[in-house]
Order: sequence, then C-alpha cells, then structure tokens
Amino acid sequence: MNYRHAYHAGNFADVMKHALLARILTHLLKKDTPFRVIDTHAGIGLYDLSGEEAEKTAEWRNGIGRLDAAPLPEAAEALIAPYRAAIAAVRARHGATTYPGSPLLVSAMLRRQDRALAIEKHPKDAETLTRVLTYDPRIKAIELDGWTALNAMIPPPERRGLVLIDPPFEVPGELERLADEIARAWKKWSTGIFAGWYPIKDRRAVDAFAARLAASGTRKVLRLELMVTDGRDESRLNGSGLVIVNPPWTLKDEAEILLPALAERLAQGTRAGFRAEWIAGE
Repeated sequence: MNYRHAYHAGNFADVMKHALLARILTHLLKKDTPFRVIDTHAGIGLYDLSGEEAEKTAEWRNGIGRLDAAPLPEAAEALIAPYRAAIAAVRARHGATTYPGSPLLVSAMLRRQDRALAIEKHPKDAETLTRVLTYDPRIKAIELDGWTALNAMIPPPERRGLVLIDPPFEVPGELERLADEIARAWKKWSTGIFAGWYPIKDRRAVDAFAARLAASGTRKVLRLELMVTDGRDESRLNGSGLVIVNPPWTLKDEAEILLPALAERLAQGTRAGFRAEWIAGE
C-alpha cells in the first residue's frame, strides 16, 4: 500500500492523536528549560481539506469537521483548547480550509528556546515539508528514514523532549517494529517521552503489540485508544491508539475526560469507546 496522508488528514485518528500531542506539549511548556520534539514520520506538514485528495474520501468531515461544529463538554473543551489554538494559528497563516500535520502543530506551540526536527523519508514530501516550514527557524525538516532517525537523534542536546513515532503502516510487521523500536529507543534515552501511534483494525493484533511492548522491560507505558465503531469489521479503521512512554503525570486523568467526549462526538455508529490504562508500571 502506498499511503498518502492527504486522503486522511483531519480524520478522527488525527483529531485523537493531535489533541493528545497538544496535551503532552502543554506539559512540556510548564518548565522554562528548553525541549526538543522529534517527529520521525512527519509527512508534508500541511493539508488542504478543500483539495482533491481530502474531498475524495471526505474523512475529515467525521473528524475535525465534527469537532469544529461545536464545543465539547466544559471539562473536555478546556483540555482540547491548546489543540484548537494551534489549528487556529495555522489557519490564520495558511487559510481557513487547511489542517496542520504534526510538524505545524508542534511549530504553533514551540517557544523561542525550543527546537524540533521533522523527519520525512520520501524526497518530494520532504521537499514540500521544507518549504512549508521555511518561516520557522526553530524546526528543521530532514530527508531521512524515520526509523533511522529515531535512534540516531536521541538523546537530544536539550535532554528534555518528545519523540513522536507515526509510521504509515505500509508494510507487514510495522506494528511489531513499533514496539521493538520504542523499547530500543527508551533504553538509550530513558527519561524521554515517546509517543507511538497505531491504527486499530484487528483488536488481536493491537493487543499482541501492547503485550510485546509490556514484555520488553520498558517502564511507565500508557495505552490510550479511541474507538469510533464496534470493531467487528476488521477491514476498516475502527479506532486509533497511542502508547506513551514516560507520559506527563496528568495525562491518564486528562485522557479519561477527553477521550469519552471525543468518542461521543466522533462515533461512526451506535457504539464507540475508549481505553486509558497502564500496560507497564505506573
């Protein structure tokens, strides 16, 4: 499969992933000391929801389109405010129909002292990403394989930071590789925050992935998931997940407020749900 995120930008999985990314960044911003974000599979950085690719699938309408329509309940809305603010900043610069990929979301939240690296393997996409990020000297686009970058660029000079691992799942075995690479990276930078995204189609495969990561010896691993269907049709994307190593201490409690609200808003049937649990030592 040749994955092109332009067809899926702004869908429910992006909303879940980016809302939680914004929560992690909000935590990092609480200290004055600088931090670094490393985005290993960055994509092109900016998507036009009125473009041909996005309109062909219209997945964004059941994602950011629903979120844009109205506020969430008060407590969840307070938690999602940084995500909304980042989107607003990107749209103010690039247009009302745009949606930020993770590099622009990060860019919108960095301070003067913070830095970020956006890694993209495909030459044309890396070229586009470089052009999109030209205005921001705090974040650098690099053409490189994301798995290579994961271990080559840690620990960063800042010693504080986040690694976002969001592979395209184009090839068999990538879910298992995600578990193994996170475990390997944690051994090299045990105080870093690592967030690995994964799609949920076959629940058994996802449970095996979580068990594999838990058995690796990696500590402080939080499993967060959003389901928008009942999960019975394993040929479709039923949900979206993030495993976070060394999560902010408030993140589980925040997820238990935010994820149910997103499940209710983004449900694509009569059943939706969420998960927020430790899979390796709190």
